[in-house]
Amino acid sequence: MKSVYFIGVGGIGMSALARYYNHMGSYVSGYDKTATRLTGDLEKEGIEIHYHDSVDNIPQRVKESKEESLIIYTPAVPSDSPELNYFLQNGYKTVKRSAALGVIAADKRTLAVAGTHGKTTTSTLLAHIMRDSGVGCTAFLGGISRNYNTNLLLDKNNTLVAEADEFDRSFLQLWPDIAIITSADADHLDIYKDKSSIVEAFSEFASQVKEDGALIVRKGLEKIVTNRSLSKIFTYSFDTPCDFYISEARVVNGGFFRFNLNYPGGKIEDCTLGIPGWINVENAVAASAAAILYGIDPELIKSALSSFVGVERRFDIRLNTPACSYIDDYAHHPKEITAAISSIRNIFPGRKLTGIFQPHLYSRTRDFAAEFAESLSKLDSLILLDIYPARELPIEGITSSVIFKDVKLKEKILITKEQLMEELKKREIDTLITFGAGDIDRFIEPITEYLKRRYNV
Repeated sequence: MKSVYFIGVGGIGMSALARYYNHMGSYVSGYDKTATRLTGDLEKEGIEIHYHDSVDNIPQRVKESKEESLIIYTPAVPSDSPELNYFLQNGYKTVKRSAALGVIAADKRTLAVAGTHGKTTTSTLLAHIMRDSGVGCTAFLGGISRNYNTNLLLDKNNTLVAEADEFDRSFLQLWPDIAIITSADADHLDIYKDKSSIVEAFSEFASQVKEDGALIVRKGLEKIVTNRSLSKIFTYSFDTPCDFYISEARVVNGGFFRFNLNYPGGKIEDCTLGIPGWINVENAVAASAAAILYGIDPELIKSALSSFVGVERRFDIRLNTPACSYIDDYAHHPKEITAAISSIRNIFPGRKLTGIFQPHLYSRTRDFAAEFAESLSKLDSLILLDIYPARELPIEGITSSVIFKDVKLKEKILITKEQLMEELKKREIDTLITFGAGDIDRFIEPITEYLKRRYNV
């Protein structure tokens, strides 16, 4: 297409597509409701973006080339969007982000990573293994790789690594050669209604793996596999013996793990992952499994594991000193929060852990209020912020207080985000973590700089 226009261009998946089409030589432009660091980076790359949803703001170049334009929109865009409706009513080729990714993936050897938790780190690590080993891949990632400072990798070979997003059943646009399923917990109940609907969607995704391909599932998820014609089904685990798992794990300074990685017919000895935390090691087992099944030399995998430096906002250690440590994490589901806290306790034993959590979506807060309260009670101190609404309108009676009231901590406070920095100034911070998928990311740099000044780092 000569022209590709994005509605919601600042989303992590949308921005990767925008970068792809821009690289391919299309005229790329779009709209997003908020200017962010990511949209700023896109503009620096030559992508034209505006921030008010108005037909008047659509570039004339797009309006005048209907037959040669592709319109891509995120399902998070409201149905009454003036721009979206203009394109739909005027006969433009208009597709969701997932469909556009599906078209790109259709003629490639696709390695897809799905799961309600863990898919971003796992897919980014898998892409790093492919790149670091010299094999290469094109990759559409759900986060910014710290190794490459981007969410898009490009390569001339025919292999694609993609994060397969379950939101809006987007992953059903992919027919992978190799697929990983990291988890299938209840989430997005505004879309799926109940846990069984989510499991059904993941089962359908598993059934779309090509018959001569391979499916890798976290041990315990085998029941979701209904594609009996698929002959290659593998399990992985942190340290429970199965097809792919670790053994002889030992924690070294800073919470980093050294371990042996066991796989069918062999073992990669004395591996070290370049980021700390047991949950990341489990993700590394999944990524390594896909790489081994793809055919990458085990010793090259070992080297790539050690040089991986993670993903922005995924267990991102921003500050690590004896006086004060600060971690930022995208966790926005109770199980993700629990896993992150567990890893932090492992890395920073005996230290006081203060968490700042911004709930994401009214519906998710309503559906998991009790579970959020239980997971946040594993902290020593909680600073709870108001709900970030994202694509939703308020739900009557649903505020952060439905979580707050059941948190079993003596030290807890519910404040607005405008009060956050002043609240931090009142406290002695030992170990701090920020959680959330909303605009809490805007506080990462201010918090980091404040703590560095205060503790003379």
